[in-house]
Amino acid sequence: MSGDPLAHPERLIRQVYAYVAYRIGAGCEAEDVTSETFERALRYRDSFDPRKGAPLAWLLGIARSTLAGRRVRVHAELDAEAAAGADDIEEQVAARLDLQAALERLDERDRELISLRYGADLSSKQIGELLGLEPGAVDVSLHRARSRLRAALGEAERV
Repeated sequence: MSGDPLAHPERLIRQVYAYVAYRIGAGCEAEDVTSETFERALRYRDSFDPRKGAPLAWLLGIARSTLAGRRVRVHAELDAEAAAGADDIEEQVAARLDLQAALERLDERDRELISLRYGADLSSKQIGELLGLEPGAVDVSLHRARSRLRAALGEAERV
């Protein structure tokens, strides 16, 4: 099938899972949401229109819809740099818990932006296409979201 958005799913699966894991935490729940996303994508693959965006943007839209239909707890994994800086497993666990608590203090939009940027590894342009925003607006919003996350992390460390 020419123009099949799921022709090469390996990277897409990893990116969708990473986005979902940033939103709700890694593990079984994230795997279930990712599976449900691809199940819906297979069912509706004929509705994919490449003129409206890339396959990843289409899949992330499905994942967002899937997440919206579930009541889940927000959670995020540390990025590789933060994890690499921790000396032992105890420090890594404490850092993950602090990050989770800080992310839970953010509003839905900030969590969404951070998840799209660092979970799905999207560029500002790709996030803008997905959310209907200009790349410059995405950059400003991400900068502010990261600032609020840093502030929330500072609060978590003081507790």
